[in-house]
Parts: sequence; C-alpha cells; structure tokens
Amino acid sequence: MRTLPAGGFRMAAPDPGGDSDRDSRSSGGSVFRGGPLTYLTLTLGALLSTVPLYWMLVVASRTTDAVNDVPPVFIPGGRLGENVNRVLEDPNASFLTGLINSIIVSSVVTVTTVLFGSLAGFAFAKLRFRGKNALLLFILATMMVPIQLGVIPLLILMTKLEWQSQLQSVIVPFMVSGFAVFLMRQYASEAVPDELIEAARVDGCATLRIYWNIVLPALRPAAAVLGLLTFMQTWNEFFWPCVVLQDTRNPTVQISLRMLNLTFYADYSLVFAGTAMAIVPLLLVFVLFGKQIIGGIMEGAVKA
Repeated sequence: MRTLPAGGFRMAAPDPGGDSDRDSRSSGGSVFRGGPLTYLTLTLGALLSTVPLYWMLVVASRTTDAVNDVPPVFIPGGRLGENVNRVLEDPNASFLTGLINSIIVSSVVTVTTVLFGSLAGFAFAKLRFRGKNALLLFILATMMVPIQLGVIPLLILMTKLEWQSQLQSVIVPFMVSGFAVFLMRQYASEAVPDELIEAARVDGCATLRIYWNIVLPALRPAAAVLGLLTFMQTWNEFFWPCVVLQDTRNPTVQISLRMLNLTFYADYSLVFAGTAMAIVPLLLVFVLFGKQIIGGIMEGAVKA
C-alpha cells in the first residue's frame, strides 16, 4: 500500500504472479523443475538398475552358452518354460519347498517385527517406567554387534531346543530387532501427541486399547516402511539359514538357489531361471502394497 498526501490509502496494483508465488511459499516451499541433466541422470540410473535384470531373464530363457556370447544377447529365447520346469524338478534344490518356506518365514517375521517393534516403540516413547533410558541404550547397543558374533551361541541354543533344520530356528531369533524398536520409538514420539493419550486415559481406555486404537493407526507410515524392509531382508537372508538348516529337504529359497549351483559345472540358465522365480514374490509385494507404502511415506513426510 502507498500513502497519499490526503491521508488516504490506495491499494497497489495486483501482481499477476504474486498470488501463485505467495501460495507456493505459504505451502511450505518452492517447486523445482528438473532440467535436461536431471532427466539424463534419472534415465541412466533406471537403465543401470533394469538392464542386469533384463539380461538375467534373457539368459534364463536360453541355454547356458548365451552367457559367453560376444557381443551379449539381448533378445529372449524360447526355453524359459523348460528351464523353469528343470528348476522345479531338481531333486537337490527342492525349490518349490524353499519358495513356500521363505514366504512363511518372511511373512511371520515381518508381522511380528512390526507388532513387537511398535509395542516397544510406544512404550519407550510415551510410557514412564524405571530404567527406560538404560534399557533403550542396551537395545541400541545390540544394533552395533555383528550377527556373525552371535552365530555360535545361537546355534548352541537351537541345538539344545532341538530346532535345527526346522523353520522356527529362522523365525524366532528375528521376531523383533533393535532397529524396529528404535524406528518406532522415534516416530511415535513425534506422531502421537501426549494430549491425545491423556484424553484417552480420561475416557477410561486401558494401555493396550490406546495402543490398538490410537497409536497403531498413527504409526502406519513407519510400519509400512519397516514391514517392507523387514520382508526384503528376511527373504534375502542366506547366512543364518545356511548354518542352521542343515537338512536340505527343508530349505529357504536362498538355500535352494545355492543348491542349484552345486554341480560339476555352472548351469547359468538354470540358476538365473531360479533367481527370476525368487524375485517374483518381491515384485508382487511392491505391486500389491506399493500405493500403501508410498502413501504411508508421504503421509509421514508431509506435515500440515
């Protein structure tokens, strides 16, 4: 506004782009448009990520001689169905059993990790009890210990429980993790207001009901990310199942892939066909739950 000599006021001329700029600033920041270099970098990154997977499918649909072709072949062949049948019929790999076992193990570990991690995170973030900080430091310290250091005592424990070569030996030790507790604790401390919990207590809600009806829905973004990371990590786990599942008749999918390669020569078409089949459940998780996971990440990242 500009002051007139007579003491009145006159509004300044409106700026055609001022309202949109003001709206963008008030919404929390400016929007950046990518230049040619940005799109070139994204395209290059996408190619570097997808070309190895595509070449794996190409070799899986051909004979193993395609690996040594110069220049490399990039056109799929017609032997994919035959190679898949060879994988499923391999008596040493027990691939179908390994696939089912990995689905069971990964699903159970994911559900329990999210459940117990959210329970412990809620307790550390919002409940008051003696020794809370010391116990949290102990849990964080477990994240600094490499898993290889605990293999021998854990294997002795599995032997005493007679759990060797059984699925509970790869489920129970990983039903909760220090990372899950820490992630949920950090998210719960910001996402769940103390006033909301106090209001629920005034209404007569017990602690478990507060967790189930108030805290757990608020933790959905972090729970989605934690569930995805846990499922992928458990599905790709190789070291501990290789140690404890000594009976090859009850393997996980990673052990089955290893058994496909224990021959006098490396049959890459067989191994790549099995690898392609092992990737399918992970792709299904992204396809079926991709919107929920991305929506949960954005819900947790954007604040009003």
